[in-house]
This record gives sequence, C-alpha cells and structure tokens, in this order.
Amino acid sequence: MGSVRLDPKTLMAAYAQGVFPMADRDGQIRWYSADPRGILPLDQFHVPRTLRGVIRSGRFEIRINTDFQGVMRGCMESRADGTWINGELIAAYHRLHEMGFAHSVEAWSDGELAGGLYGVGMGGAFFGESMFHRKPHASKVALVHLVQRLRQRDFALLDTQATTDHLRRFGCIEIPAGEYLTLLRRAIGLPRTFFP
Repeated sequence: MGSVRLDPKTLMAAYAQGVFPMADRDGQIRWYSADPRGILPLDQFHVPRTLRGVIRSGRFEIRINTDFQGVMRGCMESRADGTWINGELIAAYHRLHEMGFAHSVEAWSDGELAGGLYGVGMGGAFFGESMFHRKPHASKVALVHLVQRLRQRDFALLDTQATTDHLRRFGCIEIPAGEYLTLLRRAIGLPRTFFP
C-alpha cells in the first residue's frame, strides 16, 4: 500500500481524466478506468413502478451529507468479496467530503441509516462510487433522490463507471471511453454545486 497518492489534488485530477481508485483483494489501491464506460443519462432515468410506490409511502427520510463516513462504511461492509473500499479510501474520500467535493445521499428509517450512496461532484459531473442498503429499497430511493437533485441543479453527467443489471433497470447505458471523455470535459467545465 502507499504506492497510490490519495491526496485531494491527485484524486480530483484523476477524476477529471476519467480515472478512479479501487482497492483490490490484497488491499492494494490501484487506478482504474473503464471502456466502455457506464453512465446514467439524467434525461432518460426510469423509476420502476413498484419503487414509485415505495417513495410515495414516505418510509424513508432522505438526508444529504449527514453521515458520509457511515455511508462509506456501509458500502464497504456490503461487499462480500472485500474489494473496492478500505480504510485508506474512506479517509481519502472523507477529506474530499470536508472540502465539499464528496457527498452522500442517505435513506434513514426509524432514526437509523438504512442505505445510501456516495460520490464525487466536479462542475456539472457527479461520479457515483458505491451504494448499499440495510433495508429493502433504501439505496434505490437514495438513487432516485440523487437523480432528482442532479436534474434540479442542471448537472450534465452521472458517471456510474460500469453498468450492472441493477443499474440498467434505471436506464444506465455503456458508451465508448472517447465519447465519455468528451462528455466529461464539457460537464466539469459547468459552474454547478451539489451541496448545499
């Protein structure tokens, strides 16, 4: 460990080039990119009918940035294979969070963190990193609120890094890396803020 610099300047420069860090099974942190790249087009976002009912029920209270480290720990604990997130990454993203670049969208139930997601905002781009749930649908409700917030604030890009069957249900697509980098350069040049 220690071969990858995770200071805020290096992290943000990496995101601006479409690169992100992940921890491997051996605990080593390495830089990654993806080709094709997963994105969730904000104007094509689809909310499944059953999830719309869950949102209407009001069973989850949505909060922004109230327990950032708790969300990251939840994401780390939800990974059965122990990859992607470790203590070093939590510390690095917490520094970004304190500087106003990393954010969490949290679903709370009965006063407890039931699920959520975190990511990094830069200009009009939001880089979704990971999500987790302790109660059914909690992370999905957080995702819906993330997209609503990005739309309201006129963001241009929601990067998911990769696509999964879960994300495809919401409209996630893959695009070539070159096309992604063009979208990324345009998005990060926009004067947008995720929070407050």
